[in-house]
Amino acid sequence: MNVKVIRTGVLLTANLFTLAAWTQEVPVVPATTAAVHIPEGTEVPLLFVDPLSSATNAEGDRFTLRVDGDVKIGGRVAIKSGSIAVGTVTNAHKRGFMGKAGELNVNLDHVSVGDDRVRLRASKGKTGDSKVGTTVALTILFGPIGLLKRGHDIDIKPGTPITAFVDQPTDVVVPL
Repeated sequence: MNVKVIRTGVLLTANLFTLAAWTQEVPVVPATTAAVHIPEGTEVPLLFVDPLSSATNAEGDRFTLRVDGDVKIGGRVAIKSGSIAVGTVTNAHKRGFMGKAGELNVNLDHVSVGDDRVRLRASKGKTGDSKVGTTVALTILFGPIGLLKRGHDIDIKPGTPITAFVDQPTDVVVPL
């Protein structure tokens, strides 16, 4: 539907004092977006995009995730599948000797919805398999050479799922 609004006015020319009528057409555009309210605690399924490892990542490293399925509020898609989310490594320690396991902790920051950012809360922490019991046994059997037994690093592979939650109520603008 194309609706035209016609404005009329009077144009006054300073030197000639002539009056002229003018018209201007202003197109009326139907709404193509809507505001959607996303409540606190709304689940957001995510997949890791970047690989993470306690052996290579350090505190403060940023990484990306991808939304794994549309998040709908009231039948309307509020967060589209494939939207990009961002997280931060909060703690990373490499595996150590004497069977000490690696440690990797991450925090999810936000997901981008158009020009808006929706804050997320979720954290994932993991500790590798500790080999302390094995180290003790190896030390008894082999003396000091047994202390060289190492624990495992933590690796989060691309495609690993994690569920985040909206941290605070947020209004976003989405296409209709």
